Amino acid sequence: MVYFVATKLMREQGMGPTLLISPLLALMRNQIAAARNLGIRAETINSSNRDDWDQIEGLLHANQVDILLISPERLANDEFRANVLQHIASRVGFLVVDEAHCISDWGHDFRPDYRRIVRIMQALPNNLPVLATTATANDRVVQDVAVQLGNLHVVRGPLIRESLMLQNIWLPSPAARMAWLVENLPRMKGSGIIYTLTIRDAERVAQWLRLNRLAAEAYHADIGQNADGTSRREELEQKLLNNEVKALVSTVALGMGFDKPDLGFVVHFQRPGSVVHYYQQVGRAGRAVDQAYGILLSGEEDAEITDYFIRTAFPPQAHVSLILRALDAAPNGLSVRELESQVNLRRSQIQKALRLLSTEDPSPIIKQGSKWSATAVVYQVDQQAIDRLSKVRRAEQQDMLAYMRSGDCLMRFLARKLDDPFAQPCGKCANCAGRELLPKTADPELTNQAAIFLRRSYQPLQPRRQWPSGNAFPFYGFHGRIDDDLQAAEGRALCIWGDAGWGELVRAGKYHDGRFPDVLVQGCLEMLKTWAPVPQPRWVTCVPSLRHPNLVPDFAQRLAARLGVPFSPCVRKISDNPPQKNMENSFQQARNLDGAFEIDQHLLQKEPALLLDDMTDSGWTFAVAAALLRRSGCPCVHPLALALTWSRLE
Repeated sequence: MVYFVATKLMREQGMGPTLLISPLLALMRNQIAAARNLGIRAETINSSNRDDWDQIEGLLHANQVDILLISPERLANDEFRANVLQHIASRVGFLVVDEAHCISDWGHDFRPDYRRIVRIMQALPNNLPVLATTATANDRVVQDVAVQLGNLHVVRGPLIRESLMLQNIWLPSPAARMAWLVENLPRMKGSGIIYTLTIRDAERVAQWLRLNRLAAEAYHADIGQNADGTSRREELEQKLLNNEVKALVSTVALGMGFDKPDLGFVVHFQRPGSVVHYYQQVGRAGRAVDQAYGILLSGEEDAEITDYFIRTAFPPQAHVSLILRALDAAPNGLSVRELESQVNLRRSQIQKALRLLSTEDPSPIIKQGSKWSATAVVYQVDQQAIDRLSKVRRAEQQDMLAYMRSGDCLMRFLARKLDDPFAQPCGKCANCAGRELLPKTADPELTNQAAIFLRRSYQPLQPRRQWPSGNAFPFYGFHGRIDDDLQAAEGRALCIWGDAGWGELVRAGKYHDGRFPDVLVQGCLEMLKTWAPVPQPRWVTCVPSLRHPNLVPDFAQRLAARLGVPFSPCVRKISDNPPQKNMENSFQQARNLDGAFEIDQHLLQKEPALLLDDMTDSGWTFAVAAALLRRSGCPCVHPLALALTWSRLE
């Protein structure tokens, strides 16, 4: 409201458009709808509306846009700077930086691209009014933002949310928390958000709730488009705004600034990494209702997940050095895809390092078109600064543990951690009320059902349809599209690696017992009944290993015996290549398998096969083994993995 009203007043006085820098697409869509309700012409230029850019640029040039919303990453786009920013720079009437804590590397949502804002300000009129807004900045972050933007007048307001009823509940197992949700969501009025730390948990929790007749959908950064090309994420946001779902089960993709005034509850499935994260997310609820729940569930996996995020927050010097050496050796530059063939790093790791390097001033890299090149700038990661920030993040984890155990007013605890000078007891949280707001235990029978659901959360394995670009397979000669007569069929994984139930048994069998238990054979039989692959497999083979030569063949033989079909070890390992788990991107994973296997024609059976492996992640091992089997005459290959592993947490 602050910057919308200011924009309206300024535009009525003849000033130019407002430039609003906002961090999330969901937040932008929410803001645009709010602005239009106030009679303000708001537009955005972002990755999701490419077809509208020309029209919006024309409206900007004609001074028919009141407020333009962009992400900080858009400031790095050459086309945007040349076609839009350069033309309106002298006419911008107001610059707004929303969620301004992202500017500070001390902030919980630091975004390197926010650094570009300071440089962009230098190209805008000196007397341009600037507003930086955030509801989640402690004193340290406020001071850092003020130093970076310069000459700021700081205004603070109270952070106590009078409508929120806060409660903390410790339920160690995911199954117990899933059971708790089924029991207690109907007790909470209206619709709300359930936050998870990872994409996989968002998907599984949403599926579990739907099985229990609760309208829930998963929301995260990897959601694609609908079949008709429309935005699935936008559709889900609208469903929540219209109360067409009981809950969106979301990662932080639906976080900063998303405004549904009548949101009735926010439940956290796991403990966030910091008090600031928690306050920001729980603050989505109760904005225009008298009472709303803020329930923090916590379990055994929380610390492991948040620790992973701390360890991977900044690219290490080793990643930076690999990338800079590759760019130094490429006089014509390298695209991200070309970098994948040069360095054994995940695409996300490459992009994270490039984003950080490109925002340094002076920058050791430059982008021309789709390719990155090295400059003459010598760069070294400031490891001391990273260590300091990691120490702060770990202290924030301890604050969250203290919050979970606190007997004080929970709202006052949050406000004090955000350096709110107006902190006072809320009178509504479980501690202030002296009683449970909602039950702190889960029904044992429902918990058991959730545990069975987790065990039976079979994971589909989609076949690879395209070989990596570049010369990944000089030995096998694979390239381009994977021909239909070489593709694997859709497969299945029994479980997710390390999960409660089957996942723990797979891990123990591989790294502790040296043999997978018979209960996993029974689990695969039950999965095959549900899956019912077509055409039905007539024999079983497996992916061999030189490091564990008997582990998978032993399991494959037992499974084949229970299925009443023959087992034939016709896939042979002929190269002692490095473990696939050490290969970080698609090109490296595929190249590592080139020449690793051959098919023993004497053992091959030319009928539909079940191809077994203990673990899969990228799917390249199944893709290569299936292509070799099919090229040798096997008409169909159904991959089956005991566990789906994850190269990264989302």
